[in-house]
Amino acid sequence: MSVIAVTGATGYIGGRLVPLLLERGHQVRVFSRNKERLRDVPWRAQVEVVIGTLEDPEAVAELCAGADVVYYLVHSMSNTKNFKQAEEDGARNMLRAATKAQVGQLVYLSGLHPEGELSDHLSSRVSVGQILGSGPVPLLTLQAGLVIGSGSASFEMIRHLSDVLPVMPAPRWVLNKVQPIAVRDALHYLARCAELPHGVQGTYDIGGPNAYSYAQLMRSYASEAGLRQPWVIALPLLTPRLASHWVNLVTPLPHTLAGALVDSLQHDCVMRNWDIDELIERPAGGLTDYPRAVALALEKIRSDSVETNWATSHPVTAPADPLPSDPDWAGHRVYLDQRTAHTTASAERLFAVVGRIGGEAGYFTFPLLWKARGLMDKLAGGVGIRRGRRQRESLALGDVVDWWRVEALEPGQLLRLRAEMRVPGNAWLEFQLSPEENGQTRLTQRAIFFPRGLSGRLYWWSVYPFHGLIFSSMLRSIVSQAEASKN
Repeated sequence: MSVIAVTGATGYIGGRLVPLLLERGHQVRVFSRNKERLRDVPWRAQVEVVIGTLEDPEAVAELCAGADVVYYLVHSMSNTKNFKQAEEDGARNMLRAATKAQVGQLVYLSGLHPEGELSDHLSSRVSVGQILGSGPVPLLTLQAGLVIGSGSASFEMIRHLSDVLPVMPAPRWVLNKVQPIAVRDALHYLARCAELPHGVQGTYDIGGPNAYSYAQLMRSYASEAGLRQPWVIALPLLTPRLASHWVNLVTPLPHTLAGALVDSLQHDCVMRNWDIDELIERPAGGLTDYPRAVALALEKIRSDSVETNWATSHPVTAPADPLPSDPDWAGHRVYLDQRTAHTTASAERLFAVVGRIGGEAGYFTFPLLWKARGLMDKLAGGVGIRRGRRQRESLALGDVVDWWRVEALEPGQLLRLRAEMRVPGNAWLEFQLSPEENGQTRLTQRAIFFPRGLSGRLYWWSVYPFHGLIFSSMLRSIVSQAEASKN
């Protein structure tokens, strides 16, 4: 049994790799900025958690201490000016810690890329690999293209573009060749890396059995989803910047992530060779081709069994601090819309309704108003209201619900959502449930806003007239649905 350390355990790939490593009998240690982010994952009790960031040398050293293998699965998708420097600094911290701890093997997941000039994000991935490989610890680098699976950013981009647009004006890169890989195959290769003899050094491409143009990917998705084939028109006038804005508007992906994905598609990204076959055998039954990967992803979505998704692992610019227990005492200017209802429905039935908020279920009232507000947020460069949910019927701490993130969750008692929309301040939506002595349940619904400057105050008072309509109707609808479910 090996001791394996995993960075990016709350990410899309890391969150699926950890349980796979545990199934294979390994002792796993994970790295996380926030211990609470892992509270509700099924494998939490089976792993050791180290709290910290890659910018913290002491935390990285704690992660590496005694580890046989370290997985480096972290990559920023931000557009900040210093993101590349921050990634390189993190890689240097990891190299120093792994060297001191005498780690037997580093495993790094990078991306397929062409020769020559690269986008900022692909260039950063290459630089990180070069730094990790510059020391005495053997580095095994796997280079993957688009990862296709339920909840992956690449799959969601293809899915929403194909679902929404029967006629699709697109940039010339839709004709470039890419070689997607099913998430199950990417996980197969990653998990096997922990079981190789330590000391493997090298870079290996991984991918599915075939390459496609991006236009072919969208048409193939439409075929598997039972949709009409989209008519894709390649236009030379659509620059990467315009294309990223277009993807941001049409899909749930925020502008930063859309831009990073669009930049990575400016050139062909296909495997150069199959050297990986000499190191790791292919999955039992062979590699999963793209149409089958799409079918499997759609099956996971329909059965409400998505394990991880891009949104949960891609926090946008948002307040890092949770709602203070006493905002006034903490020195904040607070605006509050609080409403209370009493119902004969039990706290469990009431929470079952509250817990379905967002996604396909919506917000219990005035769906067109919520969609209009989501469109406004998208046009302002925000995440909009279409990120949806990982699962329809259940929530976990840290999950995304459209433009919210689950900040506090106590089943049957409390749900607090923190806003990640574009607003001049910090905002929360909270539901508290309390059984009463007369057998009824009290539901307290709070919309909380910390304004930022004059613009924040003007924003609150401009939307305040709508609160009486929307939030009162929301409260009544929740209670009505909970009471109806008793029958």
